[in-house]
Amino acid sequence: MKPRFAVCLDNSAYPVSLELHKIYRVLPDEDAERDGDIRIVDESGEDYLYPAKNFALIAVLESSFRMGSHCWGSQSRVGGTPSSQSVITVPFGEWEKSPRL
Repeated sequence: MKPRFAVCLDNSAYPVSLELHKIYRVLPDEDAERDGDIRIVDESGEDYLYPAKNFALIAVLESSFRMGSHCWGSQSRVGGTPSSQSVITVPFGEWEKSPRL
């Protein structure tokens, strides 16, 4: 399974745990998704459930993974700024209907 990522669109209820517009790793959790939540590895480095409406899932092109630090910056964790050609945003509810990259 390819890693999934989401960008934070609203951190107003969680300003310490989430940074607005930052890209976070998404962990699979079908039960949470059925309830309208999403499991995110947040600023603490741990995974927690957050309302899915606060995020937009993004598709990172496979070439971005191969480019490694050239795409994501020199940071050792996700949170750098990818180039506009390497990221496609997908509204949370539309993910399953979107074409696979």
